[in-house]
Formats: sequence, structure tokens, C-alpha cells
Amino acid sequence: MGTWVGSLRQRALRPLRSPRLLAAADRVLLTRRNTAGPRDDGAHHVVLAPAGGGNIGDQALVEAFIENVAGRVTVICRRPTDYAQHDDPRVAILPLLSLVYGDLVGHVRDLGPFRRALRSATSFSVIGADVMDGGYGFRASTNRANLARRVAELGVDSRILGFSWNASPHPTASRAVRDAARHGVTTVLRDPRSAARARADGIAPIVDGSDIVFLAQSVDEHTADAWADRVSAPLALVNFSGLVPSDDGLEPYVQVVRTLRERHHGVLLIPHVSRPGADDLPICRAVAETFGDDPDVVLVDRLLAPAAIRGLTHRARVVVTGRMHLAVMSLMNGVPAVTVATQGKVEGLMDLFGTPGLCVSPDALASSLALVAGQTADAAEALSAQIGERLASVTESAGRNFAGLPQRDRTVAPG
Repeated sequence: MGTWVGSLRQRALRPLRSPRLLAAADRVLLTRRNTAGPRDDGAHHVVLAPAGGGNIGDQALVEAFIENVAGRVTVICRRPTDYAQHDDPRVAILPLLSLVYGDLVGHVRDLGPFRRALRSATSFSVIGADVMDGGYGFRASTNRANLARRVAELGVDSRILGFSWNASPHPTASRAVRDAARHGVTTVLRDPRSAARARADGIAPIVDGSDIVFLAQSVDEHTADAWADRVSAPLALVNFSGLVPSDDGLEPYVQVVRTLRERHHGVLLIPHVSRPGADDLPICRAVAETFGDDPDVVLVDRLLAPAAIRGLTHRARVVVTGRMHLAVMSLMNGVPAVTVATQGKVEGLMDLFGTPGLCVSPDALASSLALVAGQTADAAEALSAQIGERLASVTESAGRNFAGLPQRDRTVAPG
């Protein structure tokens, strides 16, 4: 009975969740009259964060933004606990649960604090990542693009930063991003395949960029050393994604660890996302338990901060992962990262470094993941040299996300 009532309620509320209806509210309630304000107290960047909440990649994206802009930063997220509280006094967290994910009633309620934040804003940025093409829900993707468009229409620098674009975007999301670009929103694609797809879908103008995490600066060597020292060198970081279950159970994952151990690597099994419906920790723990007698296979039993992850990738010789941003934080340290390719975003990342062989299709886990992991370990030094040759170019393209914004000096910050 409860399930039926809940389903009926969802159907009844569906019209109130229409992105078109929410965009109409934006046009009425977000105007130059009630958003324009004094800007004599320095730069103020309003940034719309991805979902967060137990996702190291999302946390890394937000931190990379904060580290690279000069001035105050207001981070809009769903809940106060979705992001680790930042100790930078420039940063304020503004939780607005319904701005992107809610119905008309919640959206209108959240437009009040959003409007107040915009009064002193010099820029509004949507962290695009993999949430713009509708692959994880077209309504939220469309709402993000519509907000960016409306803010641009108000004369505020508005941009969608470093996002992927898959081969089959949702039509509604595609139309919204296309309209946003046409109305002055700077749209930065984060890999060449995504850029080609976006152009084919009529999105213009676009900027060819790369992921903003390539510009992340903080490193927590102390935490990284504490974990890395628990296993013998050379170090291999291994992550198995809760979003990519194997039809063959744990065996393909066990075989990856076995292959790396045969090559005398110490293995840290490291979760990258831990939240309901997308939890890496149970898979990583189950694999670790099969190597319970091997002291050189260790489970990292909690999510680490991005700065600690970057410290670990700096020490690693090879990485195997189901999560794109663990790959990004490995590649930025010149470390080859065998990556399970999901949502059409990983292939383009590897194109940036000329390393397509580091991609493994989810359909080929059993046949290819351990094989490619072993081949990558065998050729790690040569692959690292190749990655290093491309790294400056990729970092430069990541900087295009921030072109025209007041930027902080690029100095390494402590973790």
C-alpha cells in the first residue's frame, strides 16, 4: 500500500518537476533588478557543485575550483554534509537541496538565497564533470544548464566547467546546454571526444579544455605515507567501483590483485566513492579478505581526502581503477592508470595522453582487466614517460576553465 501511494504521489508531482517550469520561475524571479548589487569588496565566485556526499572525485573538483580562484567562494550543494568543511576563510557553503533536484515549490524557495548570493557575484560556475548530458538524470542536467543560461542573461560571467559529453545525450539536456552556450555561457569540454560530440550536437561556441582537477595543488604527504608504508614498494593502487559489478563475481578483481602481486607490487585497495547505491568499499573489502594472509595487500577502510589521494598517486607506480578522478589524480603525477571506461568519458581522457590502451570496457572485465593491469605494470616506466610528455599541455588546457577569472598563484599548498 505504501509503495503504491508513494508511486502515485511521484506521478502527481512530476509536472511540478518540469525543467521548463523551473526555468520559467527563474525568468520571473531572477532579474537584474533583484540580483545586481555592489561588487566593491573583491571577487566573489558562486559555484554549483556536483552531488558530492561520499564521492572523492566531487570533493576534488570543488577543492580544485577553490584553490584556483582569487576571492570569496560560495559553494552551492544539496546538504551541509555533502562536502568536507573547508578551512579556507574565503569559502562559504550554501546548501540548497531543491535548486537543482527539487520541484517548483522547493526550487522557488531556494531561489531566494541563490538570488542573494548572486547580488555580489562576479562569476557563476557549474562544475560540469559527468552531469551535463543527462546520463545520471536529465532533469538535474537541464536545470544546471538553465540556471547558467539565466545568470548569463543577467550579465554575470557564467560558465560550465570541464564536462564530458556522451554519445547519446538526453535530448532535453542537450537542448538546454546548446541554448546556454548560445546565450553567453562559456562551455568547457574536458576531452577531445566530448568536444567532437558536443560540436556534432550543435553546441557552440565551446572551449577545448580538460578536467579542473589537473590544476589541484594540495597534497597530504603525511597521510599518504602512513598508508603507503604499510605495504612493500613498488606501490599499486587498486580501486573497484560499486557502479561496475562483474558478471563473474569477485574473480576478475581478485585476478587483478594476484597479477600485481606476481609482479611484486604492494597493493592498497582504495575506495573512491562510498554512498548508498554506489559504494566501492564492500567490493574492495571482499577482495582484501581473499588475501587475508598477505601483508602486502591492505584495504584502505575509509574515504581519504583528495590531497591524501594525490599523495598516494605520487608514490604509486601503477593504478587500476573504476573511477575517473582517481585516474586523473594518477595521470597528473605521471602514473599510468588502467581505468574501466564508463559513460563515454574515460576514452577521451586517455586520448589526451595518447594512452587508449589504458581503457578497459565494463564488458571486458573478466577477459581484459587483469591482463591490461599486468601489461601496464610491465611497461610502467615507458608509459610514465609518455604521460609526462603530454602533462604540460593537459594542464594548460585545464587552465582554460578559469580564463578571465581572478586566479590565485599556482603554488603547492599543504594538505
